[in-house]
Amino acid sequence: MGIGDNLKRLREANGITQCELAEQVGITQSMLCQLERGTKTLSLPLAKEIAEILKCSIEDLIETKSE
Repeated sequence: MGIGDNLKRLREANGITQCELAEQVGITQSMLCQLERGTKTLSLPLAKEIAEILKCSIEDLIETKSE
């Protein structure tokens, strides 16, 4: 799993839509979609903000385990 997969999984587990999360962190829904697809890179400050909202650690977001 990549960062985008982790972000999507954690967001969905919290019952938050892309639009809701994007609004809370001050980015567009389009950018969040690109982060989840892996076409944009997640910055550390943004990862910190998202982790706080999703009640997880930054490590939970960036952990890349191969299955």
